[in-house]
Amino acid sequence: MPEYLRALIVVLLLATTVFAFARRPAGAVMPDADFTRRRNLWFGLTLVAFLAHSFWIYALITVLLLLNSAGRESNRVALFFFLIFLIPATGTEIPGFGLINFLFEISHVRLLELVILLPAFLVLRGRSDTLPFGRTGPDKMLAVYLLFLALLQLREASPTGAMRDAFYLFTDVFLPYFVISRSLKTLQDFREAMLALLLAAMVLAAIFLFETVWHWHLYRGMASALGVSMDALSYIERSNLLRAMGPTGHPIVAGYVMTVAIGFYLFLKATLPGGLSRRLGMALLFAGLVAPLSRGPWLGAAALLVVFVATGGNAIKRLFLLGLSGAMILALLSVLPGGGKVIDLLPFIGSAETGGIDYRKQLIDNTYEVILRYPLFGSVNFALEPEMQAMIQGQGIIDVVNTYLLLALQTGMVGLGLFAGFFALVAWGIFKGFRRLPDREGEDYLLGRTLLATLAGALLIITTVSPIGLIPLIYWSVAGMGVAYVQMLRVREAGA
Repeated sequence: MPEYLRALIVVLLLATTVFAFARRPAGAVMPDADFTRRRNLWFGLTLVAFLAHSFWIYALITVLLLLNSAGRESNRVALFFFLIFLIPATGTEIPGFGLINFLFEISHVRLLELVILLPAFLVLRGRSDTLPFGRTGPDKMLAVYLLFLALLQLREASPTGAMRDAFYLFTDVFLPYFVISRSLKTLQDFREAMLALLLAAMVLAAIFLFETVWHWHLYRGMASALGVSMDALSYIERSNLLRAMGPTGHPIVAGYVMTVAIGFYLFLKATLPGGLSRRLGMALLFAGLVAPLSRGPWLGAAALLVVFVATGGNAIKRLFLLGLSGAMILALLSVLPGGGKVIDLLPFIGSAETGGIDYRKQLIDNTYEVILRYPLFGSVNFALEPEMQAMIQGQGIIDVVNTYLLLALQTGMVGLGLFAGFFALVAWGIFKGFRRLPDREGEDYLLGRTLLATLAGALLIITTVSPIGLIPLIYWSVAGMGVAYVQMLRVREAGA
């Protein structure tokens, strides 16, 4: 039996188990009809992806199935979140039919953006209750940032290339941000959207565990059969253990997704039924965080928990208990069989594969010199600078594993300042919003804490990775949720 068929069977079995386990708890948030429709669509698109043997056949069937389902959707953001991790975020180019080299690159995620989010954007624009873009501080900062990036593209791109890049900024940044920030208007909207991503992440967690235990990347065969690039789906190990990635394309992306899912779970656990199922769900998410063996996401998850605890009641006491729990876990690991191997994997504590940490330290030193050379707007040829040439790795590439440094190199301090300023405004708005609430035990307050903590964890992780795969989509989406949260509170205050 071909590898992709064996992998398909495993994926279907894992997903069936997770969805069956999650169906009853999910019913507390998501109507059963919506759960069933989205789950069936997930299975249908997965079958098409593994069996189509052509990305174009997959794309055509996906569009038809999405159009059939989207008309019955009450929450398009939830549908989008439910499906974004379905297959690797690679694609192919739409040919230019002799007029230009190609129109633009189409991928699974961009297909979802065009079929799910674009119609939602057009509908939202025509509604009188939709806040026009540009009315909030983050809106203004994002508009300036996107315009700045579009203008910088003219330095190196042809007119058609610049137009293509502007299109990507619209589909990959503006569309998710606008639709999410304007669609989520009630607590129920947030619950359903967050649960959709959580369910998708739980399926991923099961896949990650299987890949690590069986030392088998399930989506390599599918990518090959579908005819899309699978360079990112190479086998990466740490301490002789396979670093799981599933359909996310990279172990750090896998850990990034799990960190955000854990953040969302901190909010949803108040709504989901208690008992064994809730504890097992949390355990599955943490296992999914561990399986990719990505230390950056582990730090991000730790930061997420610290911010979440620090913004709640009895913060000092709970932070002390959190730190004490961490110390006890380390002490226990040090005496358990195999515990030393686990400790060796931890960042800054362990001794396993410290080369990555050393490389990142050297990267900071070298890029600092280059940034000083092009401080305002960066350089398109920064990789040719001597300091960067010294960073070439064995694969012949310069891996700038820090989103902030890469932005400073490419767009200068102006671009980095606009990027950081946008997220600072979003975070400050969330913080001010929930701190004004009189009920510190209410769901509104909990949602604000969750969004701030999740955003903090997500922004910390990107100090350890470049904007690859789904990472940018996720942090723009979380930012959109933050803006939606602030607007929800403002509308409620205005109507009080």
